[in-house]
Amino acid sequence: MNSALAAMLGLTLSIILIVKKVSPVYSLILGALIGGLLSGWGLQNTVTEMISGIMEISPAIIRILAAGVLTGMLVKTGAASTISETIIKKLGPKRIYLALALAAMLLTGIGVFIDVAVITIAPIALIAGSRLNLPKSKLLIAMIGGGKCGNIISPNPNTIIAAENFGASLPSVMAANIIPALIGLLFTVYVIVPLLPKNATLQPYKLPEEKEHLPSFLSSMVAPIVTVALLALRPLAGIAIDPLVALSAGGIAGIIATRNWHKTNECLSYGLEKMSSIAILLIGTGALAGIIKASDIKDILIHLLANWNDGGVVMAPLSGILMCAATASTTAGATIASASFAPSILGAGVAATWGAAMINAGATVLDHLPHGSFFHATGGAVGMGVKELLKLIVYETAIGLILTISSVFLYFIVI
Repeated sequence: MNSALAAMLGLTLSIILIVKKVSPVYSLILGALIGGLLSGWGLQNTVTEMISGIMEISPAIIRILAAGVLTGMLVKTGAASTISETIIKKLGPKRIYLALALAAMLLTGIGVFIDVAVITIAPIALIAGSRLNLPKSKLLIAMIGGGKCGNIISPNPNTIIAAENFGASLPSVMAANIIPALIGLLFTVYVIVPLLPKNATLQPYKLPEEKEHLPSFLSSMVAPIVTVALLALRPLAGIAIDPLVALSAGGIAGIIATRNWHKTNECLSYGLEKMSSIAILLIGTGALAGIIKASDIKDILIHLLANWNDGGVVMAPLSGILMCAATASTTAGATIASASFAPSILGAGVAATWGAAMINAGATVLDHLPHGSFFHATGGAVGMGVKELLKLIVYETAIGLILTISSVFLYFIVI
């Protein structure tokens, strides 16, 4: 059997198993194994290609585990809550949707997982929504849209992996999508939110009376400032600070600044728990990426785009979109796409930074599909059912498409 067809059958099998609630990691590994065997490579060669794919993303996995220090600090010290509450209070009730989107964008932009960012902001959003008689769907789409915008400019796993696979610096990949992120933010607040129907408004909602003491806004911002400053040393001063060091140092600085050193173990444990699930998932995605990379899929895609003057530019976001749709995960989608197609995209003349940035943007288009955890985590944060969430998919997709289109247009303007 043709290796491209075999790899696609393996990918399809993985999708079916994930939809059937089988462990995503084992689904991806099994899909990779079947894809290799159907290609006629034999068991030994198939396993070799799978391991090769995993080995290629292993440096990124180590950096992702280091990012757990920053994530754990932001969530467990209350810094993430302080940042989101401050933004919402400063912008006021008249700009509540902008405030929610901006808070989600900032939290994901400084390294908080998008679903964790939504869960963190959701209680504040529900209170504001009940006071102002706002529909739950509009509150959620504002947070999700802002989170998607922050996700393409963040030191989150998807950006780390895309940069690693393209051999680009993490700060440059983050910076490349700043303008698309801002465009996406405005599009979310002033186009998508107004388009949503005015369905049932919220019932009165209150936070528990006992509220944990939160750190100040300035101390909460120390961690992201230190992290970004360290990462920025490479493009600004030619001093290369690996993300592994920058992310860890930022988290430790945040723990000290918020005077939560007694929560150090709690922060580290939480961060490791969150990042471990991603790291394990990446083993499965790496195995499948190895099979896809060894197959003829790249050659077929190159052939189809041969008549395009900028075929490599099309390949970058398109591969991100397709792999994201298959896995319903920005991280997994960016991993498989960048690991499989980076050599071809670079070979077509696309700069490493922009190849990674466009794949990263493309991986936000369909990361909210029902067979992924993001769909259920965000819905659960505001108490929305599956039927209600399904109605939001088209709006979430539109936001991801705007981010991707903006990233591609910016590439042509800059290059």
